[in-house]
Amino acid sequence: MRRPLRSLGLAVALLLVVLQLLAAGDVGASPRDIRFGAVEAYDAPNAALQAGVAWERVRFHWAKIQAGGDGSWDDGEFTDDVLAAELAAGREVVGLLIGLPNWANENGIPRGLHLPHTDPRNLWAAFVRTVVARYAGRIDHWILWNEPDVWDSNHPGHTWGGSVEDFLQLTRAGYVTAKETNSNAVIHLAAVTHWWDAAYGRPLYFQSFLEVLVADQNAAGNNYYFDVATLHLYFQPHFVFDLTSYYYGMMHTYGIWKPIWIVETNAPPSTDPAWPVADPRFHVSLAEQAAYMPQALAMGMAAGAQRIGIYKLIDTAEDVVANPEPFGLVRADGSHRPAFSTFAVATSMLAGATRVTRDRWDDVGSVTVEQEGGTTTVLFSRTPGPQVVQVPAGYPTGTLVDMWGNRRTISARDGSFSVELPAAPCSQSIAEYCMIGGPTFYLVQGAPSGGAQPAPPPATAASPAALPTTPVAEATVTPTPSPTVSPTATATPSPTPEPTLAPSPSSTYTPTPSPKPPTTLPPQDSAPTEITVSPPAPAPSSTLASTPNAAAPALPALARNGTVLAAGVLVLAAGLLGLVFWLKRG
Repeated sequence: MRRPLRSLGLAVALLLVVLQLLAAGDVGASPRDIRFGAVEAYDAPNAALQAGVAWERVRFHWAKIQAGGDGSWDDGEFTDDVLAAELAAGREVVGLLIGLPNWANENGIPRGLHLPHTDPRNLWAAFVRTVVARYAGRIDHWILWNEPDVWDSNHPGHTWGGSVEDFLQLTRAGYVTAKETNSNAVIHLAAVTHWWDAAYGRPLYFQSFLEVLVADQNAAGNNYYFDVATLHLYFQPHFVFDLTSYYYGMMHTYGIWKPIWIVETNAPPSTDPAWPVADPRFHVSLAEQAAYMPQALAMGMAAGAQRIGIYKLIDTAEDVVANPEPFGLVRADGSHRPAFSTFAVATSMLAGATRVTRDRWDDVGSVTVEQEGGTTTVLFSRTPGPQVVQVPAGYPTGTLVDMWGNRRTISARDGSFSVELPAAPCSQSIAEYCMIGGPTFYLVQGAPSGGAQPAPPPATAASPAALPTTPVAEATVTPTPSPTVSPTATATPSPTPEPTLAPSPSSTYTPTPSPKPPTTLPPQDSAPTEITVSPPAPAPSSTLASTPNAAAPALPALARNGTVLAAGVLVLAAGLLGLVFWLKRG
């Protein structure tokens, strides 16, 4: 009876997705852009739909999936039915392979790691082969491990006990195995945090990895064993831009040209009454978390990040134990933090970008987003005082949209638009600037495809700040050079010859003792104020890739909803007919 019940259960799950899509209203009016995602969106599928989440990262925890040994399997964290529902909702799933089971642990690394990847005693390769084969065609993006630069073995985020050389072998074996198993697999290098090394004066893990990587004589001929580099960047829009540019520059220095995804970013609030933080790493109000969303997305895009994901969509019971701050855009009780609304508006306003440049970064943050049919300029004050900025006008009128989605028409005067920017709350200052800028505005000129219909804020959104009415110091947007990046690299490499995986000695990595565990980001006075890439990277086109980055075209709402509904009804009917047929046979 298990097979027909499973089919019926899947059909019901898909029908529920259909009902969620219909309940969400006119989903066709605001197309989702594949660039914008969130971690574990499946925990709140309705919210994901409303926020414009187009992709999500899902954890596949080896120690939980195969707790009983190599031949066991438990998909309790992320079932096939849940995966089917996410795919039916149009969200791409990116898998994270992480977690070393006790039965596979040998001095902090997987047992048999340095054996050939075809040897069944190489337990890591065997796990990768099993997972990639099981989900091929449903999940084709795989991140191999997570934050190996977290070196303190006493910290909950510590996951890797081996050397950098061991980690290269993990990446190499995982890449080759995945490509042999699924030729369409896209392999992501494990994300690094940067600050676990930078705050302690240690060599950067990413650079150390690149050094041992290019020393491998087979690496260049095998795509350097990864297709996408991955970063986790938090709290400061300033460093979202600088560090993304810096890591592009590091790869270019070693002759490696790969796209970067920011898979985790956020500025978790410390003042939410539902989850107050007694000793926060950084002081962040709910309003500042809300402002962080458009600022971080714009900064990441300007630096050339191919995709950007928020950690995370919704708080869970596990998060309360594991995380000191609340990261969810949605609280565990289902209520929305203000940042949910501003993220939803940002994914709409920034959709369809073809080129993004950071024009200014002083008292005012200014980013120009070129879109088909027009431009959207992202503007905010970076100081505790209000600003007035003059933006060159390409049209006699423009539309000014605040970060909550409220809009009004403004007129150009003497060849420019005058935009008043409220002061930043500045709960945490960085020298003369605020860590997070003030309320963010979008100046829309023309009729850009992405910014034409911003998502309306939910009823739970915080009230937008009023525009200042008193005169303040004027400023003019003057474009300044931005670091050159290469965001056009494809994430699907051509087939390459199989490398020869020569066994190398396994070693144990002993982390340097620390008087206290580091934070995701250190206090600002211990962080560099500017990042300089040396030598400078070559200068390819800074235009964003249109193929992987373009927003998916939207069907008219009625057509799309009708198509989805018809598909759901057909799936449900097929499941019911299958059940009837089975019962008759019995």
